[in-house]
Amino acid sequence: MSESTQAGPVQWEYFVAPLLIHNPKAILDNFGIDGWELVSVLPGPTGEQHVAYLKRRK
Repeated sequence: MSESTQAGPVQWEYFVAPLLIHNPKAILDNFGIDGWELVSVLPGPTGEQHVAYLKRRK
């Protein structure tokens, strides 16, 4: 039996954060320490700054 069947569906929380290009590794490492998993990085609305999309289990 799968984990989602035993305890119900997995629930996620999401976080969207600006990703400063001068030190993205340190920023992402800090999110990882807090349990966030990087889902995607996309250009921000102005194209000048990237945006990181992250998720973690609730």
